[in-house]
Amino acid sequence: MKFPSLLPLFAYTFALAVAVQAAEEPKQIRAGIIGLDTSHVLAFTTTLNKGPKNPADADEVAGVKVVAAYPQGSKDIKSSTDRVPEYTEKVKALGVEIVDSVEELVKRVDVVFLESNDGRVHLEQVLPVLAAGKPVFIDKPIAGSLADTIRILDAAKKAKTPLFCSSSLRFGKAVQAVRNGSIGQVKSAETFSPAHLEATHPDLYWYGVHGCESLYTVMGTGCQSVKEGKTEDGKIMVTGTWAGGRTGIFREENGQDRKGYGGKAVGDKGEASIGSYDGYDVLLFAIIDMFRTGKVPVTADETLELYTFMAAADESKARNGAEVTLKEVLDKARAEVAAKP
Repeated sequence: MKFPSLLPLFAYTFALAVAVQAAEEPKQIRAGIIGLDTSHVLAFTTTLNKGPKNPADADEVAGVKVVAAYPQGSKDIKSSTDRVPEYTEKVKALGVEIVDSVEELVKRVDVVFLESNDGRVHLEQVLPVLAAGKPVFIDKPIAGSLADTIRILDAAKKAKTPLFCSSSLRFGKAVQAVRNGSIGQVKSAETFSPAHLEATHPDLYWYGVHGCESLYTVMGTGCQSVKEGKTEDGKIMVTGTWAGGRTGIFREENGQDRKGYGGKAVGDKGEASIGSYDGYDVLLFAIIDMFRTGKVPVTADETLELYTFMAAADESKARNGAEVTLKEVLDKARAEVAAKP
């Protein structure tokens, strides 16, 4: 008696098993970094290339590796340029290839982390990335001016390429809970963070952006005007008035009652502490999700208003604390872009 061959069945079963395994394995994503002048590059690369500190988070970054980096960040900010040699050697030790141009980088990768500490170089560096259609995360600040912020967001929209910028403070557990409705509609909020200044940037772009990002995470868009003054202990204080009479305040930390990062939000269903720093991984996971899905976690409109808010604070300071509308500041920046695209 002849029995039917089992080889076709075995072949089908094997093929099915391979297909199932392939479906379960995450897509492999080659990541590149532009700018080796911030500690963020070491934090991100270590997590992606060696694994997260918490093994339970492994799925969040599975399949994503940093494979190449272009070292140049700032061209003239000493605190940045001094870091490049050290950080270059450290990322090389993590298995990252060093290349000599952004154009060479985009040939080797699927997605990009634009990490240059200096926002003034971001427009120049991101344009080749967008031209290549590579999804990109831009570390804070998105740019060195409001006009360049507009140029970058417009370029991403034109290229139809996923792009977002954020501080890690946006993805802290407390602010995300409030944003998602834990205390109802937020009526007012106050945040604080360090606000180290860099003369080449609007005051809050360089470091105060962290606390301002927390503020915008819970308040959302709709700020109409801004006033900058001083706290009783002489630190920066910026008060924003939102539509409907809602108020958001950012204060520079003082190392005492406002130490580090923090704040409070008041909603129609209660209040909550906000603004704590929960590490870099919460931001990294949001970035990886965008790389995988193409969905940006922070809209261009919210990013633009956040940076307009901070630019308006500078304008208010220049006018000795006068109230400044976001519209006039944004209109001025748009006119600058129109004159020199």
